[in-house]
Amino acid sequence: MMGLSQKEAGMIAVLTLHMRQSRLPRARRMLDKVDRGATLSQNDIDFLRRVLRDVRVNQSLVNDHADFRKFLHELIDLYSEIVRKAVENEKRST
Repeated sequence: MMGLSQKEAGMIAVLTLHMRQSRLPRARRMLDKVDRGATLSQNDIDFLRRVLRDVRVNQSLVNDHADFRKFLHELIDLYSEIVRKAVENEKRST
């Protein structure tokens, strides 16, 4: 990541590691859950809110660094798919 300060590079490395090791696996499990027709639990919804809050907090890193932005956009697309399917499932269950 050329042109990054040491602090920015460190933050991106830590955030990316956390996303890959924690958030991405959980998001995949949530997608499997909604693909099977289940709805999201309050815990799942809280998780998605935390992710969106963290993206907003780190918006300058997202805006300034294309590789990190691409990775986060892929995650956001995954979260969007989870929410879309969960809403469809919720509508079917009522």
